[in-house]
Amino acid sequence: MIAQTGPTSGLVLDTVRLRLGGTLLVDIDCCIEPGAVLTIMGESGSGKSSLLDFIAGFLRPDFDASGRVLLNGEDLTRLPAQDRHIGLMFQAPLLFPHMSVLQNLVFAIPPLIRQRSLRREIAEQALEDAGLAGFGSRDPATLSGGQQTRVALMRTLLAEPKALLLDEPFSSLDKTRRADIRALVFEAARRKGLPVLLVSHDDDDAVAAGGMVHYLDGSGTGVGCG
Repeated sequence: MIAQTGPTSGLVLDTVRLRLGGTLLVDIDCCIEPGAVLTIMGESGSGKSSLLDFIAGFLRPDFDASGRVLLNGEDLTRLPAQDRHIGLMFQAPLLFPHMSVLQNLVFAIPPLIRQRSLRREIAEQALEDAGLAGFGSRDPATLSGGQQTRVALMRTLLAEPKALLLDEPFSSLDKTRRADIRALVFEAARRKGLPVLLVSHDDDDAVAAGGMVHYLDGSGTGVGCG
């Protein structure tokens, strides 16, 4: 069990173990500091995405899970997914096809911000921050893969998450674009002080993240967080 030096900050995976059909897939005990990145690596079927599901509150009922997830000192383990304040990014950007780019962003802004003009202003500023000023009226389908990923990132951040879970969001991008988007994501997380858990097959992702790496081999065994 983790001995926390700063129990009110960061994302803590406290003796988390996941089993499927009696087989131990994940055994991890880590604290991800605000703005830091933990990279989880392993082959398909090793339990990487299932760990993200457990943290986010979407783990399938056929898994047996133990341990706790704490975010900034709050135990999330028994909270419903919508109350965990965790941002998720996947390999596919998953933008809403029936909305414009700007509408995708406005949708994510917390409802406490009621004024329509202010919500639009916030969304337009997010587009500018992502290097996509003037793209608000576009259909998401007309954007390149890298542009869609940038919009998905800004939409995730506009929801004001307290942590980020990244499930191979860079894997469909070419090498140059991958490096650019990766830098954008990690810089945004550092700026906002968000702990990040990244799932990846790519060693370059782990190097760029610059944080701890945990390797899974599908049996729960792995090199620890370091």
